Parts: sequence; C-alpha cells; structure tokens
Amino acid sequence: MTSKDRKFRELILYLAKLSEADPRCGRTKLNKLLFYCDFRAYDSLGASISGQLYQKREFGPTPKALMPVVGELEGEGACVWAERTWHGRQMKKLVALREPHLAVFGPEEIDLIRNLVEELWHYDGSEISEKSHSFAGWQASASGEEIPYNTVFVDDARPLSEEEESWALSVIERYRARKAAAGRAGAGG
Repeated sequence: MTSKDRKFRELILYLAKLSEADPRCGRTKLNKLLFYCDFRAYDSLGASISGQLYQKREFGPTPKALMPVVGELEGEGACVWAERTWHGRQMKKLVALREPHLAVFGPEEIDLIRNLVEELWHYDGSEISEKSHSFAGWQASASGEEIPYNTVFVDDARPLSEEEESWALSVIERYRARKAAAGRAGAGG
C-alpha cells in the first residue's frame, strides 16, 4: 500500500471521527469534506493530502476510490455505514470503529482538516453539495471526468474575462487530449 493510499484511508476515518457528533454528515457530506480537504491543501500547502483523483458527479466532486476503500476498511472492521435520519430523510453515516492513525499527517494537514470540518459543520449534504457546484473545476469538467487539482487556482468569486475563459478552455482541452492519448497508448501497449 502506498503512503497516499494509507493517507486516504486514515483521512476517511479521521473525518468520520471528527464528524461523529454532526447529525448532518452522511455520505454526501463526507465526499465533499474529502474534496475540500484535498483541494484546499493543494491550494494552501502545494499538494493534496491524499493524492486521490476526484471526478465530477451530479451532486458534486467525489473521490473515485471512496467506495472501494471504505469497503476495505469495513472488511477490516475499521468502520461501518450506519442508517441515520436528518430532517425526515434517510442517510448513511460512516462511523469509525477505530482511531485514525494521525502520524501519517503533518501538523499543517491536521490543522487544515480540523479547521475545514469546523468551517463546514453547519452544512448538510444538500447544502455542501450545492456549495461544491460553484467550484470552477467542477463546472468546467464533464460528468464523470477527472477534476484537475490546478483548477483550484481559478478565482470563481468573479466572472472570467474572455481571455481567462479562453485560456481555461485551452488548458482543459490539452488535459483531455493528454488523457485520450494516454488511454490510446495504454490500449495499444
């Protein structure tokens, strides 16, 4: 197991532990907390925490590996999905059954994770999903497509100028072309 895989596993458990008392934190909110942790770390620390790939889904960005990794953790007895109700709606809440191994994180990562959970505490799944839809990388990606980490640097607080929009579209097209070429190379080799 790589160090990034280990960090992702522990990040999942750490977020579950930190959100234990949050009645709004189900699967949707967990997805968004992971997203915000990784993309905020990329912005402020220069690298994501887990190194996971995120994709555009209808309800916002999601890490591609979440469900398989949670399945592994469940198989090890490290966590379990529990049925909960929030405002009359059923949701699945991840409950950590062991303490996360925090030694895999640097102190700045732990601070970022804790601060982010506190900052987003009052959001429920629908609200945090809607919030994630304002992220430029999610908006620019096609459904199911990977969201590049460097899109965190696009300032979504103001409209893009024509020049900035043209540049962003060219970056996305180059990214898609590289992925397609890599896919063709992998299929042929």
